[in-house]
Formats: sequence, structure tokens, C-alpha cells
Amino acid sequence: MSEALKIGIAGLGTVGAALVRILSERHEALAGICGKAIDVVAVSARDASRDRGVDLSGVKFYTDPVEMARAADIDVFVELMGGEGDPALQSVRDALTSGKHAVTANKALLARHGVELATLAEDKGVLLNFEAAVAGGIPVIKAMRESLTGNRIQRVFGILNGTCNYILTQMEKKGISFEECLAEAQRLGYAEADPTFDVEGNDTAHKLAILTSIAFGTKIAADEIYLEGISNISIEDIKAADELGFRIKLLGVAQKTETGIEQRVHPTMVPKDSVIARVDGVTNAVAIDADVLGELLMSGPGAGGDATASAVMGDIADIAKSRPGYQYGPVLGRPAASLQPYSRARMRSHEGGYFIRLTVEDRTGVFASLSKHMSDNAISLESIVQRPGSAGNGDKKTVILVTHATMEASVRKAVKAIGSEGYLADKPQVIRIERPAAGA
Repeated sequence: MSEALKIGIAGLGTVGAALVRILSERHEALAGICGKAIDVVAVSARDASRDRGVDLSGVKFYTDPVEMARAADIDVFVELMGGEGDPALQSVRDALTSGKHAVTANKALLARHGVELATLAEDKGVLLNFEAAVAGGIPVIKAMRESLTGNRIQRVFGILNGTCNYILTQMEKKGISFEECLAEAQRLGYAEADPTFDVEGNDTAHKLAILTSIAFGTKIAADEIYLEGISNISIEDIKAADELGFRIKLLGVAQKTETGIEQRVHPTMVPKDSVIARVDGVTNAVAIDADVLGELLMSGPGAGGDATASAVMGDIADIAKSRPGYQYGPVLGRPAASLQPYSRARMRSHEGGYFIRLTVEDRTGVFASLSKHMSDNAISLESIVQRPGSAGNGDKKTVILVTHATMEASVRKAVKAIGSEGYLADKPQVIRIERPAAGA
């Protein structure tokens, strides 16, 4: 058997501790599978005295992860600290520069510095693996980077944040508000004390930017994503979606068009009979449309210590199985030097249409005005529904419009014009409708 692969782990939170436990419990089995033992020889964390429920006896402890990244006695640097800046960035840079392989679960780091780090890894002839950075335990990076090499990917989309999916699921099942569901998610540990990064869509955007680069061979462009979160989704929206045969999901969507790449993150209505509509709770799902394979949908745990550690373990095992002289594949699916600049697609007709919810004063002429503004902007309506206002709204009415395929600019222009009429009693709600292919 070959000499052991020596691992240094930076970050001993939930994922780091789970990884140490897995490597210890399955040490012998992994050695047989990989052809060499995988030994944790060093760790780095802020507090050496804290009990993390794993045996760290005989393991060298570093308070400075950058120092550990430069250490000569490790072969693989595993970054589980998080954050797009230092010390994570400097640690990974230094590990790669010193000829070490690196594994990270840090989507923020890759969304901001992924091309730079990929270039460095390829120049140094080492691996930078990051399966756990997108969709937790779902092996979507390996599938796109390796198994789908012979395909041209046309679209990739999915549920990429378990916190948001849990909240939207509970809003529908329990009939309670966003705020109540968020508080419940925080109590259960599914949401952070400050949940902004999750619920406003930033986490999904970082993951989508990485998937877009691999799918379409472009440089990572996290700042070029149209972004909406779920904090403005009301129980009225959830109920209306249900009555219309839809569920609301926060989707990240990347699609190649004739004019460039379209990237967007936003709440979306999907038909109840679609597979992705049935992905509930903290589960993630990624759908890929490819020319040869067709439709592929993968779902599974998107977060949590064991799920993320499983993906990190897979990345480490890939490194352990490689042999001296092996030519490693490109980090982002194509050589970093060949990645094309990101070109944002021009706005085009959204084929799924739009859901528009308006709270209006119950007075003569409102329906005629709504119809006129839709017509003036060449918007064709699939349906229009009026219902009484909610309790306490007095003589207000709720009007729900569902459009056929139309331009977003047209919808926004029409809604703005409606707002100028003086009969809106609340902020309008506009949600895109996606109609996934049969397999998704």
C-alpha cells in the first residue's frame, strides 16, 4: 500500500468535526478503497480547548490556518472556515502555491476568487476540489465536470438553499407567515441568527455562479445575477399559488441564449405535478438540461454536517486515488485560461409567464384600467381572478393576474403604470412562473 495521504483541516465546526469522525471511523475501509491510508495530521481552529466530540490526540494543532497551509507535513489542505476573504483565501492560495492539493466547501470564496484559484492550481499541477460548495451532499460538480463532458448543457436550475426551501414548505403546510416560519427555522438550527444571506438569495447566487461557469465555460460572474429573495412572499401568495396548481420555490436558473448567459435567482411558481415542486424541507435539487443526455435531476441533503462532510470526503478520496504523474483535469471543467468572459443575455420573453397579485380599492373602473395597462404593454392574460380582501382590509379587493409569455420589462412597466392610478392599497407582487420539462 502507498504512503498515507496526510490531511490538514482548517475549521472544526459542524462539518469539520463530522469529517474528522468519518475519517477516523472508516479509516481502514477508506485505505482499502483508495489504496492508501488517509490520516488527519493537523487541524486549525480558534479554540484548542473546546470539546468537539472527536478524538484529536496526536494531531498537531494550529491557531493560524495560513501557517498550517504552508506546513511541509501535509499533502492536502481542507478549508472549512467559510468567508470570501482571509484567512480562507490566503490559506488556500498558500496551500496551492506550496504544491498542496486543496479541498473547500466555501461557495463564497469560489464565487469571488474561483478563477484565480483554479488558475493557480492548474499552474502548480495540483487539485482544487469543491463538491461540497454547491448543493451539499449532491454530487453535481462531479457530474457536470466529468460525467457530462460529452454534452452541451443548455440550462441548469434548482433549489440550492435548504433554509429557503424549508421556510416555503412550512408556510404552505402550516399556513403561517414568513416571519413565523423563519423563527421556527432559527430555533431548529436551519437558519442563522442573521438569515439575510440565505433568505435574500445571496447563498443561492454564489452556488449558481459556480454552476454557470462549469456549465457554459465562462468566468464566474456572481455580480451579474438578477437577485430576489423570499422575504416578501406572503401567505396570500402561497395560498393563491396552491389554488392555481403551483408551489413557490426559490430557484437559481442559468440558461444559455442566443445573446449570452441568463442568470437569475428569485421566487418561482412551479406546477405541483413537477418533480421539483415536490422537493420539500431542507432538501436541495439540481436539474440539468443537456443535448445528449436530456434531462437529469438530482436531489438530496443540501446542508448539515454529515451531508457536507460526505462531499468533502469524496473530494479527498479522489485525491487519494490519484497516482504520481497523473495529469489532473481542469478545476472548472475547462482550463482556467480558456474560460470566456461572461456575457449577460439581453432580456427576452419569459415563456412561463407571470403571477401578479394586486390589492386594489373596490371601485368602478379598476378592472377596465387593469386590462388597459396590460393591453398597452402587449401582455396577454391567461386568467384574472378577483377575491375579497383579507380581514381588516375593509373595502379592498385582491386581484390576481396570470399572464402568458411576455417580457419582464413589459410587466414592470404595466405594474408601474397601474401604481400611478391611485387605487392600489398595497405593494404589488410579481412572481415568475416556470414550467419545467416533464423530468423536472
